Amino acid sequence: MSAPPDLDLSADVLTLTRALVDTPSVSGDERALADAVEAALRALGGLEVERVGDTVLARTDLGRDTRVVLAGHLDTVPIADNVPSRLEDGRVFGCGTSDMKSGDAVMLRLAGRFGVPGAAPVHDLTFVFYDNEEVESVRSGLGRVVRERRGWLYGDLAVLLEPTDGEIEAGCQGTLRARLETRGRRAHSARSWLGVNAVHGLAGALAALAAYRPREVDIDGCHYREGLNAVGISGGVAGNVVPDEAALTVNFRYAPDRDEDAAEAHVREVFAEAIAAGATLTVTDNAGGALPGLTEPAAAAFVAAVGRPARAKLGWTDVARFAALGIPAVNYGPGDPQLAHTREESVLVERLQPAEDALTAYLSGDRA
Repeated sequence: MSAPPDLDLSADVLTLTRALVDTPSVSGDERALADAVEAALRALGGLEVERVGDTVLARTDLGRDTRVVLAGHLDTVPIADNVPSRLEDGRVFGCGTSDMKSGDAVMLRLAGRFGVPGAAPVHDLTFVFYDNEEVESVRSGLGRVVRERRGWLYGDLAVLLEPTDGEIEAGCQGTLRARLETRGRRAHSARSWLGVNAVHGLAGALAALAAYRPREVDIDGCHYREGLNAVGISGGVAGNVVPDEAALTVNFRYAPDRDEDAAEAHVREVFAEAIAAGATLTVTDNAGGALPGLTEPAAAAFVAAVGRPARAKLGWTDVARFAALGIPAVNYGPGDPQLAHTREESVLVERLQPAEDALTAYLSGDRA
């Protein structure tokens, strides 16, 4: 493991972004970067800092009437020959530039401004830099904080600096994965009438998907479009055998006005005929979404400070964890979500400073 770098929080957001990218932190290997973030935050002198595994927590205690939680994950997907970072054509390229080390750099800049003695933000602030977001949710550092340090996540608003290309994305969709299985009877393909083809048994389910029309709904002015899609199919034994097992995996992305139970009920309704014909449906994963919460005063003030209308988050993010705790949450970060996880991952340099400036204005109470 390499030695943790020294992070200079007085450096500009571009420099900090590159320093973070140049410190590899693939999920499960965030310790060096977490050490560096912890050291930099402790050195400020105006923050209470706590470490939970490779998650770093820091907060002010100024007695303000409101508290804002700023959260970002430190981990990245596996590196694809794209570290160290490079600057080219007005972009910073490298693993994690968009998702979400540019957002982390903005958070560190805000900590450097508001986490020193004598700073006067209009809200008390909590900073959460967490590990293991890009892997299964049971490993999530934020989930661990929810279970073990719930008090650290109290707030009137949470802002996740996930990549949104400088736009506000409110709430998030829920996501459900299910496996639809059919059973048949094996036979030699030359005598197929002696068997029952399980793959053919999926025809009704596939027809239901082909005919499916996703629901669209507006919530707090944010337009959510649902989607139900096949994402995997399996079946077959050999080139001369009628298969006796087949499975279809589907993913339902649902608007946040549905809860987990309603989402499952909807999927079962879509495949009701296939289930009645003998297919079995098993839900393998179901994570509820988050309502936009834009009518909450803190969220409305944030939208006003950024000066751009909010749009729906078409995907699942950790805003859902905050929503489950009763805390309004939005996504807002400089990264480009369309480039996340790609070999060509990058962030526009011109997106970095405006994100920092907008959050600085909001946290300092500047409405000019």
